[in-house]
Amino acid sequence: MPSLQKIVQYCDRLLRAAEVQDHESASNGLQVENNGTVTRIAATVDASLTTVKLAIRARADLLIVHHGLFWGPAHPWTGKRYELLELLLRNNLAVYSSHLPLDLHPRFGNNARLCALLGFRGLKPFFQSHGQSIGFQARLKISRDDLARRLRRATGTDCLVIPGGPKICSRIGVVTGGAGDDLKKAAEEGVDTFVTGEGRHHTYALAEELGINLLYGGHYATETFGVKALAEHLSAKFKVPWTFLDHPTGL
Repeated sequence: MPSLQKIVQYCDRLLRAAEVQDHESASNGLQVENNGTVTRIAATVDASLTTVKLAIRARADLLIVHHGLFWGPAHPWTGKRYELLELLLRNNLAVYSSHLPLDLHPRFGNNARLCALLGFRGLKPFFQSHGQSIGFQARLKISRDDLARRLRRATGTDCLVIPGGPKICSRIGVVTGGAGDDLKKAAEEGVDTFVTGEGRHHTYALAEELGINLLYGGHYATETFGVKALAEHLSAKFKVPWTFLDHPTGL
């Protein structure tokens, strides 16, 4: 059985957890310890009471997540938060979280994996966040409708198309998750089409004003790829089984 410490140290190096800048409250890395060994890995997008229960049901002792437990000042561990903590400790379940380090990783990242599924090649860095490029840009000729079909196949769910730009896309930027509110930043980098997860109501009119196509594939749906890829890689390297815990939000 591999040690938790070895897996965590490997993930930290692989994802450059100490180097990649992120939201101050993201707390990338090991968020909860277990007794020190790993026999089964579970992966999911969000660390929550529900997904922790799913991980326990799957008999996992390491849970890999994209959205971790901590996003601000420590909450009082009471009520449902206490239930969550108690479940983690009683069931020996460690939690490892990776946010932007997993988004931007060139092999296992959400953006790299989605671009591959969309059939994009020759990717260029795109979309600055916290002093680094976290997305990718591709240059190819593809109709807006065909791109939407590819996105639906990649995510397995529907997408929202805001047709503010040309019918034939030629410069496409991809940033998974909730980057829609930064549509202006994407347009300033010269893309005519922006693929992301979600954004707010006003981005519809903004896309029309900027003359850019905007495709929303869902925040959850566009961020399943990284945790799957990382868990699969860890499973092969450390010889432990893994499973994906699908808990879609529809958002």
